[in-house]
Order: sequence, then structure tokens, then C-alpha cells
Amino acid sequence: MIHHWMKLTLAAIAMQFSISADAQSGNAIKIGVNQPLTGAVAASGNFVTNGARIAADEINSKGGVNGIRIQLLIEDNKSNPTEAAAAAEKLIVRDRVPVMLGAWSSTYTLAVMPKLMEYKVPMVVETSGADKITTSGNPYIFRICPTNAMEAASFAKHVVPLKISKADFLVVNNDWGRGSADAFQAMLKEKGVSIGLVQTIDASAQDMTAQLSNIKGTDSDTLFVTTAVEQLTLVLKQAQALGIKRQIITLGGSQSPDQLIKQAGTAANGTLHSMMFAPWFPEVSADPARAAAFIGEWNKRGFDPAGLTEGFRGYDAVRIIAAAAGKAGAADAEKIREALWGVQLTGLSGKVSFKKVGPKGRESGQSTPETYLVKIDGGKIGLVQP
Repeated sequence: MIHHWMKLTLAAIAMQFSISADAQSGNAIKIGVNQPLTGAVAASGNFVTNGARIAADEINSKGGVNGIRIQLLIEDNKSNPTEAAAAAEKLIVRDRVPVMLGAWSSTYTLAVMPKLMEYKVPMVVETSGADKITTSGNPYIFRICPTNAMEAASFAKHVVPLKISKADFLVVNNDWGRGSADAFQAMLKEKGVSIGLVQTIDASAQDMTAQLSNIKGTDSDTLFVTTAVEQLTLVLKQAQALGIKRQIITLGGSQSPDQLIKQAGTAANGTLHSMMFAPWFPEVSADPARAAAFIGEWNKRGFDPAGLTEGFRGYDAVRIIAAAAGKAGAADAEKIREALWGVQLTGLSGKVSFKKVGPKGRESGQSTPETYLVKIDGGKIGLVQP
């Protein structure tokens, strides 16, 4: 009698062989895209997906990868970790993708990670910042966005110029938000900054006045906020309504300042934002010509310009996957995984190459992108130089 777990293992091995064979016999290199297209953070997921589409079309218009076109298979994880895991399973088992990109939120990516291990399929992580994604020993993870700790280290140069002496935190109560608060507190303490209140908000919360009222009562000069743009808009409006007068700095690179100007109005004035791509200043990108071309194509397609700060992630991720597939010489999950270690290209957010992070023998890949700080002033966006 075959045990249930043995059946599952045999199924996973059989699946691995069929993934390789199917992908090689097909006339396209399939890339699974696992993004929140509906639900709480749908705006961001759609922006990432649009960026991925631009990259796929660009690569295919130039003859594809080794003469084979790439095909995006797009699944909606519905802004939900359980759905993210189910979407990954469908992409691998039914659609037989040898590689994926996803899954926007750290919580969704962490939910997908066991599936990558089970089926031995690599994933390029384009947005999720929680440190444990690359430290937990998953050799199928290749992350191109900064970890919370990397973002904090990059931000350190701004602490003195911005005169930060005491800081409060308001963060979304998930892996990304809590990890962001932890990493920035550690960095700030090293710089001699004292920490005031740390408040969390549920990802679906609409009313943050209780937390903001508590924060208003402190003597901190700076408030760090980490959450997605939809909730951030409400935070800024409610902070303004409560008369909170202090420096507000948002973290994580998913804040879409253009959207904040449009939706939060004067409540966005004076706020600062840590970004991984500054589309208002393509000249500071690691590849200014490509940045300008990407922005031009985005606008030509009629996509919301506010989404450029997310869309670049999908664009870079697809280019990286295509480069790995080209090196691999086959649409084979293990060969693409091996090839990702050797990818070196210039993305819109900096030079991409993967360094090993995590337990020996089971390391994940982590690239080190650029970060920028921008400020909204009178409805206009300016670059903050340290």
C-alpha cells in the first residue's frame, strides 16, 4: 500500500518531468503571473501585470527568446494568501509554467513559497519586502525588490538632513508592514533616533482615527507609514482632519505619489515617499533610455501614469525571466532556476544580479535595487537629495 504522502511526492516528481517536457514541446515559453487583480490591493497588481505585458510584447517583437515567443499566463490572487497559493498551484499543475513572477504582497508570496518547493518551480519576486522571504531556505525564490532591511539601510543617509530625532510608526498588520517597522526602528536606533509609538492597522481597515489620535498625542517629529496606496490615501486624509502636524514618510515603494496627489489632495502635501523607481526623473534611472521608452509605451497604451511606480516591477521581472530562459536554452524549471543565478542585466531599478541569502545549500537569490526619496510639494513631485 502506497502512503498518501508518497503518492503526493510521486505526483510532484511526475509533474516536474511533465512540466519540462510540455514546456519544451510547446511553441511558447510560459511565464506564470500571480498578482492581485481584484480585492484590496488590485490597483497595484494590475499595474505590475501591465508592466509585465509591455516587457513580453517588447521581447516578442524582437523575435522572442532564442526564436521562441514568451507567453504570460495571468492569474488573479484576489488580494488573498489562500487564493495566491491556489493560483500558483493552477499555474504549475494545469498550465505547466516552468517559472513564475509574483505575488505582490509579502503575505501572498509567503503563502506561495511551499508550492514552489513542492513542484520545484522558481519564482521572481517583484514587490514583496519581508526579510524572511529570502532567509527561510527556499531555493526557488529570486527577489528583485529590496528587503525591508535593505530599504532601511538605503534610507539611513536621509535621517540627519530630515532632522529626524523621534519617530512613530503606523504600519499595516502583515509581514510587510511589521517587517518594515522592525527594520526601520533598528536603523533609526543606530542613528540615535528615539522610537515613540508603533501602531498597526488591519489591511482592510477604512478608519484609522483611533491609531492616528494616539500618534497625535506623542512628541515625535516624524511618522513613518507602511501600507498600500488605497489605505495610505485614507491615512493622509484622516491625519489632516485630526490636525497632525509632523513629517510623514511612507515606505515600501508601493505608494504611487501621483495617485496620492489625485485622491488625497492637500493631505498629501509635504509628505515624503521611499520609491524604487522615480518615473518623474527617468534620467536618474540605472538605464535612462530604457526608462524613458518604458514610460512612453505605458502612456501610449493609455495606462494610468500613477501606476508607473509599480508597473516597472513587472517589466523588470519579465526581462529577467526571459534572460534566464535564454541562458537555460529550454523552458525547463530547473534549468531556468540555475540560469537565474547567472543573470546580469540593468533593470529600471538598478543593476540586477542575485546574491545568495539564507541557509547554506538552500539559499534564495536577492538583488540590490536602487531606492529614491521623493517629496510632494504643492501638488508637484520633487527628488530629495541627501
